[in-house]
Amino acid sequence: MKRLFLIALLALTACKEEQIAAPDPVDLTPDALSFFCQMNIAEHGGPKGQIHLDGYPTPLFFAQVRDMVAYLKSPEREAAIVAIYVSDMGTAPSWHQPGQSNWINAEGATFVVGANVAGGMGAREVVPFADPTDADSFIILYGGSALPLTDIPDAEVLGPVDLDLKLETPA
Repeated sequence: MKRLFLIALLALTACKEEQIAAPDPVDLTPDALSFFCQMNIAEHGGPKGQIHLDGYPTPLFFAQVRDMVAYLKSPEREAAIVAIYVSDMGTAPSWHQPGQSNWINAEGATFVVGANVAGGMGAREVVPFADPTDADSFIILYGGSALPLTDIPDAEVLGPVDLDLKLETPA
């Protein structure tokens, strides 16, 4: 009986160790740099993203959600992903000021894909919303379709950027 209890205790301990607690999102500061280009994120409008990696003390920030999704789809990552957050553009003060602390879990967000809007780095943006009705209102103004993170097509984030497109910058 004692042996059975020890086996059960070890199994429970192993299960606890495998669970990595998701860290909270980190507020966007004027010092935050975009992972790919190392440019200051505060200088660029549009929604932002942050990815927390296992064993890393700070998140990777992205100047465009499009770039963050491209990172997620890339097979070459530095560590296991433990949390993904995006700006909730439904509560953002404006397109040019996407907010410092209005982060939402990307896995529960609704993303507008294919809208006629440019993100912070000038490419067509993938725009996140916590409330699907906010996404619908955005679609009425700028086009696109609403999708969950897992359904964003590779071509939207991994394809070449068409610099000849006349994309809008929302107010």
